[in-house]
Amino acid sequence: MNATVEVLEAGGPVLVQDGGRSGHMHHGVPPGGALVPEWLAAANRAVGNGWSAAALECYGRLELRLRGRDAWVSVDGRAFRVEDGGRFSVPAPEEGVVRYVAVEGGLEVPALLGGRGTLPVARFGGLEGRMLRRGDVLPLGAGGGARVEAGAALSLEAEVRVVLGPDLARFGADAVELLLERPFTVSPTSDRVGMRLRGPSLPQADEGSGLSGPMVRGAMQVPSSGEPIVLGPDHPTLGGYPVLAVVIRADWGCLAARRPGATVRFRAVSVDEARELWRQHVSAYSAAPNP
Repeated sequence: MNATVEVLEAGGPVLVQDGGRSGHMHHGVPPGGALVPEWLAAANRAVGNGWSAAALECYGRLELRLRGRDAWVSVDGRAFRVEDGGRFSVPAPEEGVVRYVAVEGGLEVPALLGGRGTLPVARFGGLEGRMLRRGDVLPLGAGGGARVEAGAALSLEAEVRVVLGPDLARFGADAVELLLERPFTVSPTSDRVGMRLRGPSLPQADEGSGLSGPMVRGAMQVPSSGEPIVLGPDHPTLGGYPVLAVVIRADWGCLAARRPGATVRFRAVSVDEARELWRQHVSAYSAAPNP
């Protein structure tokens, strides 16, 4: 009998996620992957998986059953042993908006375009491209890797660092000052496509005269309303709204993990500083970066 994990109850959205699928944005396919890569890495490494192995990204309470073998299970990097046939519960997220459940061996759903994670906007990946529901059964890999303690804690109150630009000329003179000196809050309309922020209106200067261009995760688009949208893992690959700044890669997780209503403050850094901060971040979490 092959080892599996079965969904007994899902009290909120839950989907299969991994380290993402790179190299396909020219085909209109965003990288996807975990909303909070650091927490995915911590959960996986605690059960001996590679940091980017497929696991469960949970937005509510979850109850699961393991079948086929005993295995290590981790919730947010805290590992425990589950016997064959054992049931276990996963509480709703407490610290942030999401939590990750990894099972030894990883979830062996079919790989598509180099990744196993769900891309809901395209309805593929994970299990049939959808959120999981009661009765779903997910196959597990072989497991047996060395377990590693979780890395450094992720701060959900720290300033979020950005590199300014590239469309500074398309904004009013005080847009950068407002971004860096005033607080914002996370809107409840945020999702994996983008985090919407409420706060001071960031004035544009060109009234939508720019052309559409390539987009990346972390780009801060500003529509005519003046309320910024920070693009998430399932972002569109092209966009026409001007980009005032880009959240550095080292801070993707600490921003995306925040709940609606949480405060966000921004601080500008240079490109060289952003690169050095990413090197430090990878070292702190002892996990290799995405390709």
